[in-house]
Amino acid sequence: MSGRTKLATVLAISALVAAPTATASAAAEPAGPALAKKLAKKVTVEGVNRHLIALQRIGDRNGGTRAALTPGYDASVDYVAGKLRDEGFIVTTPTFSFEIPVTDAELARVDGANYQALIMTASPQTPAGGITGPLRVVPEDATTGCEATDFDGQDFTGSVALIRRGGCTFEQKHLNAFARGAIAVLVSNNVDGPLSNVTLTNPGKIPVGGISKADGTTLIGKAGAAVTVDMRFHNETRTQRNVVAQTRTGRTNNVVMAGSHLDSVEVGPGINDNGSGSAGLLETALQLGSRPKVDNAIRFAWWGAEERGLIGSTQYVRSLTFDQQLDIALYLNFDMIASPNAAYFIYDGDNSDAVGSPAGPYGSAQIEKAFADYFVAKGVPTEGTDFSGRSDYGEFIAQGIPAGGLFTGAEGVKTAAQAAKWGGTAGTAYDPCYHSKCDNLGNIDRVALGRNAGAMAFVTAAYGVSTEDVNGVPPRAKRADARKSASLMKAALADDHSHAAVA
Repeated sequence: MSGRTKLATVLAISALVAAPTATASAAAEPAGPALAKKLAKKVTVEGVNRHLIALQRIGDRNGGTRAALTPGYDASVDYVAGKLRDEGFIVTTPTFSFEIPVTDAELARVDGANYQALIMTASPQTPAGGITGPLRVVPEDATTGCEATDFDGQDFTGSVALIRRGGCTFEQKHLNAFARGAIAVLVSNNVDGPLSNVTLTNPGKIPVGGISKADGTTLIGKAGAAVTVDMRFHNETRTQRNVVAQTRTGRTNNVVMAGSHLDSVEVGPGINDNGSGSAGLLETALQLGSRPKVDNAIRFAWWGAEERGLIGSTQYVRSLTFDQQLDIALYLNFDMIASPNAAYFIYDGDNSDAVGSPAGPYGSAQIEKAFADYFVAKGVPTEGTDFSGRSDYGEFIAQGIPAGGLFTGAEGVKTAAQAAKWGGTAGTAYDPCYHSKCDNLGNIDRVALGRNAGAMAFVTAAYGVSTEDVNGVPPRAKRADARKSASLMKAALADDHSHAAVA
């Protein structure tokens, strides 16, 4: 064989090595690595649901909650970390510290009786001992305190304004009262129960507290009486844990990372938010195993104190050096994947839906497509959802790490078009029990749970094999083929030159 003929043969072989091959089953299942297909089948809704049962029982044994800084959260950490260690993962529970407000006073005193007044987020505090003024009641209508004219006919100078909730923001009500000279505001609830976990959004002008509907109704009858409002707190430092587990195989300088927050809100066990994401992620890790045949190490994380402001994930990312952040190829986020009136949302990596938030860092669009392609193969339509900043992808995106993930909806309302597409009830929240006591085992759509868990497993494993479409890092097999092709090319060229020299 001549040198030129040999070189042509090598080129032909190289082209075949680089070309993708089609399979007869390509239309029957998502296209991707064998590992991804296998893992998606192994992660079953039954397996995920078992972890949800465990989290429900943990909540039930600990006052009905798994919130950060509670025994229920600590027990959740121990459950997840224990399962992972039993499977052989490298597991750590790194701590992080943050400040929490500790109440010193939260009352309104009238005629010697005390009424609970919960200071709103962003409200200034009162001085020690409180502030005192006459109680002025804003007349109640559909938009109480929302218009400046609601304060006509009374002198609010130096007063404490009592305003019923509803019709506009707390901020607008308090600004109108401040403009008329009030020194503090009490907003009474318009439904039964205390007015808690609410905010002015922006720093307040005067102290603003929330009181219950019943107390507000009582205080209306005391208009004109002297009222002392005392609302103060101080900050204390607390420590909490994340759970981080990594495979013992795969490159550690091109890590695929997947995470979900493990904590609930204080009022309930948080089985959809976010037991669903945490349970799906745990089952994915356990079925993958600690020594999978992957090119890239896979790192799983369960975040703490998400419900207090994304604290666990934010502090974790910020604790990494630039080179350590560079080792993370991408981040996948799973926060609520089984809402009872489920939507099938994928984080909009390229902002193609153009709803509001900007696109994610380069590679985020490719992650979105990976999830979308999986659901297309399964015959499930999807929609994009913004990177709104409400979940743990936030700090990853801020540091330029591409991100993506799944979401079945929270307090947003399902449209008629979405109900026609996915089923469920139009005009109702995706999760009517969002941040409520009723977010329990009965608050789960197990069809959505199974579909999303399968997608989670498939895409996570696929990127464990290759992140080439996200950051240009090819799988080992492709690099080996390229090196083999280059070696054959070099040998052929050398042989061709040798023949030329002899001639």
